[in-house]
Amino acid sequence: MPSRTKKFRGYRTHGRGKKSGRGAGIIGGHGQAGLGKTGKIGMLKYDRDHFGRHGFKRPQCMVEANRTINVGELGEQMERFVSMGFATKEGDGYKVDLTEAGIDKLLGNGCIDVAVTVTVAEASEKARAKIEAAGGSVAE
Repeated sequence: MPSRTKKFRGYRTHGRGKKSGRGAGIIGGHGQAGLGKTGKIGMLKYDRDHFGRHGFKRPQCMVEANRTINVGELGEQMERFVSMGFATKEGDGYKVDLTEAGIDKLLGNGCIDVAVTVTVAEASEKARAKIEAAGGSVAE
């Protein structure tokens, strides 16, 4: 369909009236425009928390993530812990100090087949059960 622009040359509004030819004039704006005025009822009904700040965000300098290791990783990396001086071999098993290694929590994913005595700040119930099933113990 050809453009009607040529037909309307010389007419300021091109047949659209004063406001509808400008941007989103006839529909009252784009997006969230008018929520404080014409769209206020809808905003109050469907999005009461639209304006303002909500909740609390802790400062990032205060947030510290736990450093964790799984039981399976502990079993695989036992020789590395011995070479770094965080573990010692005692008979058939090992004695490991994860707190000294900078690890905060022991988690229960994976399998372990050696007896390990672990010193750690926190340990999950699943991790405790797996370590004790292999003949070791967890000390906090």
